[in-house]
Amino acid sequence: MQKDSGRVRTDDPGAVFLPARSIPTPVSISAEARACLAALERLSHLRPPWPEGSDAETWRQAISAANAHFGPAMAGMEELPILRVDEEQVAGRTLYVAVPHDAPDGYVYLDIHGGGLVALGGDPCRLMGRRAATTTGLATYSIDYRMPPDDPYPAGLDDCIAAYRHLLDRHDAARIMVGGVSAGGNLAAALALRARDEGLPLPAGLLLLTPELDLTESGDSFQTLRGLDVVQPQSYASANALYAGRHPLDHPYVSPLFGDVSAGFPPTFLQAGTRDLFLSNAVRFHRTLRRHGMPAELHLFEGMPHGGFGGAPEDQEVADEVRRFVAARLGLR
Repeated sequence: MQKDSGRVRTDDPGAVFLPARSIPTPVSISAEARACLAALERLSHLRPPWPEGSDAETWRQAISAANAHFGPAMAGMEELPILRVDEEQVAGRTLYVAVPHDAPDGYVYLDIHGGGLVALGGDPCRLMGRRAATTTGLATYSIDYRMPPDDPYPAGLDDCIAAYRHLLDRHDAARIMVGGVSAGGNLAAALALRARDEGLPLPAGLLLLTPELDLTESGDSFQTLRGLDVVQPQSYASANALYAGRHPLDHPYVSPLFGDVSAGFPPTFLQAGTRDLFLSNAVRFHRTLRRHGMPAELHLFEGMPHGGFGGAPEDQEVADEVRRFVAARLGLR
C-alpha cells in the first residue's frame, strides 16, 4: 500500500483513503440525542473488547464484564409500568412473561434478546422483555436461550423454536409477533426461515431492530461506520465465530441475510440508524425481501447508533412506528 497525492493505492481501484479526522456530533438530531451520543462516546472506551480464540473461561470472564458494562443502562427498565411479570419453563429454558397494562387479550410477542449472541442472558433478558412489552404493547414472552461458550449454534435457535412452538400451542400464528434487537433480530429472522422450512405457520410479523443479520460482516457499513458507532465501534468477528462453532458463517440460519425468502417470509419491520454498524444488514435484507415481493418496511434514523439513543425523542418515534406496525399486522385499533 502506497500513498500518492494524499491517497492510498491498494489492489482495489475504488478504495477511498480518508485521513484521520474528527466527526462532529450531528446538529440534525434532537438535543437529547446529541447528549446521548456524547455520553455513549465516553462509555465506549470503557467497554472491554471480545477476546480472540475460543477458550471457554476467557469468554466467560468477558461475557460477565459485558453484562456488567451494560447493567447501568438497563437499571431503569425495572421501573417500566408493567402489570405483571411471570415465568414459564419451556424445554428446560425460562420464558419471562411481561404483560403491560393495556395489552390486548390473546395477542403475544416473542422477544429474543440481544447481546452479540453470547451475552445478556438471565436477568438482562428479563429486563429487556419488560422494555419490549412497553414498546409493543403486547404480552411479551422473552426466551432466555442458551449461548456460547458452552452452547454454540444451533442451541440458541433451538430454544427460540421451542418457545415459538410453545406459543403456537396456545395462540393462532396470526396473533403472534416475533422479533428482537441486534442479535435478537438475527435469531428472529432465523426462526422465521426455520419455522417455514419445518412446516410451522409463520407469525403475523417480524420486528428486526438494528438486526445482526450477517455474521460475515460483508456489508459496507462494517467498513464505513467502524469506530463511528459509539455503542459497538468494532467488529464482532470473534463472537460470531464462537457462536457459529463448526458451521459456516453464511449458513442461512446463522446469517439470515443469506436465507432464501422466496418461498415465504413474514411481513417485516426493519430499523437502523445512520451511525449503526449494522446499517448494511437492515438495508440489504430490506432489498432482498422487496426483490422477492415480501412485505417489508425500513426505518432509518438520523445519527442513531446501534440500539438507539436511550430515551431521546427519536427513540419514541421508533416505538410509535413499532406500535403502528404491530397494530396493522394484528388487526388492532
